[in-house]
Amino acid sequence: VSVGSHPVQRSLHAALDADKERAQGISAEPQSLRSIQDLIQTKFQEYPKSDRSRELIKQAIQDNDFMKNLETVQIKEITDCMYPVEYAQDSLIIKEGDVGSVVYVMEEGKVEVTKENKFLCTLGPGKVFGELAILYNCTRTATVKAVSDCKLWAIERQCFQTIMMRTGLVRQSEYTEFLKSVPTFRKLPEETLVKISDVLEETTYAQGDYIIRQGARGDTFFIISKGTVKVTRKAPEEASSTGEEIFIRTLHRGDFFGEKALQGEECRTANIIADDPEGVTCLVIDRDSFNQLMSNIDEIRGKQYDEDVGARQRINEEFANLKLSDLRVIATLGVGGFGRVELVQSMQDPMRSFALKVMKKAQIVETRQQQHIMSEKMILEEANCDFIIKLYKTFKDRKYLYMLLEPCLGGELWTILRDRGNFDDTTTRFYTACVVEAFDYLHARNIIYRDLKPENMLLDVQGYIKLVDFGFAKKLVNGRKTWTFCGTPEYVAPEVILNRGHDISADYWSLGVLMFELLTGAPPFTDPDFMKTYNIILKGIDAIDFPRCITRNATALIKKLCRDNPNERLGYGKGGIRDIMKHKWFDGFNWEGLHTRTLKPPIIPQVRHMTDTSNFDRYPPDTDGPPPDDMTGWDANF
Repeated sequence: VSVGSHPVQRSLHAALDADKERAQGISAEPQSLRSIQDLIQTKFQEYPKSDRSRELIKQAIQDNDFMKNLETVQIKEITDCMYPVEYAQDSLIIKEGDVGSVVYVMEEGKVEVTKENKFLCTLGPGKVFGELAILYNCTRTATVKAVSDCKLWAIERQCFQTIMMRTGLVRQSEYTEFLKSVPTFRKLPEETLVKISDVLEETTYAQGDYIIRQGARGDTFFIISKGTVKVTRKAPEEASSTGEEIFIRTLHRGDFFGEKALQGEECRTANIIADDPEGVTCLVIDRDSFNQLMSNIDEIRGKQYDEDVGARQRINEEFANLKLSDLRVIATLGVGGFGRVELVQSMQDPMRSFALKVMKKAQIVETRQQQHIMSEKMILEEANCDFIIKLYKTFKDRKYLYMLLEPCLGGELWTILRDRGNFDDTTTRFYTACVVEAFDYLHARNIIYRDLKPENMLLDVQGYIKLVDFGFAKKLVNGRKTWTFCGTPEYVAPEVILNRGHDISADYWSLGVLMFELLTGAPPFTDPDFMKTYNIILKGIDAIDFPRCITRNATALIKKLCRDNPNERLGYGKGGIRDIMKHKWFDGFNWEGLHTRTLKPPIIPQVRHMTDTSNFDRYPPDTDGPPPDDMTGWDANF
């Protein structure tokens, strides 16, 4: 069981004799800026630079695998905010193992990069280094030493991420407002408008360019975001033999044209010509993209969730009188960043056992994960799904927070995968389907999970899967995006790495990664150096060799889930998650049997009694000693 998450590389708590190590989750601090207004008004100091320095920074960013995807406006803002730093010869700029939050661009000098005292390379002017610190609060993976006097430009993570967030959110807000002024879109729910705003593409036209020609067939709709256009029509033949055009009117920013093309292919009834010396920018969407997004939102929103409330009330009543002092620790089930998960027994009812997740408050505060922990409690308290672990009760004292959870004594799917090497198609299909059911439940409630991996999938005594560890889960508002970098490196989607904001489509990416890992024993994107892992992810699924053990239909589904463009992922379109269930790879799968738990699981764990921990690795006793008290009150509602 993963206990919270901590920005360290790989957990050393896996069994010493195992070659495969548990993947550890990582997270940046949740963004504390509350609104687009806050973002617009957040001002960072700008530092003067020569044109030569600006060009050098821009070129360095564009030459860097990880940062080259930034937009021009983002590069400009980042360049403005970079501040100068100088290091004398032989001084350490970055020390391996230290916590880093700054990224550098070298202007003058030369540095030497070493890892574990082994020489890696030298870097000169025009190079970026330390870029992993832009994503999250990580320990430095190498040492960088000045070989000569160095002049560098630097930027802090908080500044970088605010710039990224501002660009994305301001644009999304602006596009959504544009859409509200169009009659075709006016009555659509907010979350649909947000989705449409995400697929609008900016296209630029020079003065005199024909954006639309009269008589041509079209399937594209346009909104003007910058500049003016003129609308003309061909003069009637009897009035003009020269084919001249009659001016009809001028359209400006916020005006739109071609909306009929979204209902069906239209024959364009006029010319639209760019008529601005500085060029015209339009936001464009075609009919296919539009139809793909027009999911039946009302059907999803109309679902009744009364059963969730009733189930919660029953649990509250059942455990109302249970005290922390009534629980007796039997054994440790797992160890993680914030503490441990213990198997406990109630002295009131010895026939029952529970998993007690014990988290150190001081460590949660130190890594600034308070928001994530409170979110986990809220989401699990409200959840009522057979494929999600049940939270029965919470406790707290001066040093710890406690979550009393249902025990899943079949153990981690990760342990079984490690011992077996990989799973066949049938076994993988069952476990993937369990996750699809959990995602169906969560996504219908606008909850993104963000930490899918075999370590977070536990088997109950019957062999069914339950998702555990909701420390990174988050309820999204109106289907809008979220910006905190979190997850497990091998499983994070490209848009998370690129700081573009992400939503439930990031979960579908991770589902494709999970399928690959279950079928082969290793995730598709992996390297001991996280930076390299992220660069492999950015190269995409098509650059990965699929071993022969993955069938043609499984390959097709993985590639449809791991699309670079979040809007193109299977599960995110018009048909929602049903599109995944209907995929050829699931042909003949008994979804009804899974839902009613009458389908026989591929692996039925041996659990002899309610305190049997034989399906878990053994963990040494906690020798850390008690953590300091935390009475600051941030956990008042826990």
